[in-house]
Amino acid sequence: MKISAHFFVLITTVILALVAVLVFYNFSFPLILITVILGQAWWLLTVYKVLKDDYSTEKTFEDWYEDHPIDNREK
Repeated sequence: MKISAHFFVLITTVILALVAVLVFYNFSFPLILITVILGQAWWLLTVYKVLKDDYSTEKTFEDWYEDHPIDNREK
């Protein structure tokens, strides 16, 4: 089973939110420190996964944005 890069980004966001909640509720420093260190390691894994993801597209920067495409190609 292949895990998508989106999953890695989602977990990174969850870890970041968890650190914010732990700090807000004054949890112990070692717990926050471990969470931050694990989050940084997970972030590095996420960057590696996203950069090595087998993704290809026909679009270029000339196509502009997904929600507002500009078709400059010859028809």
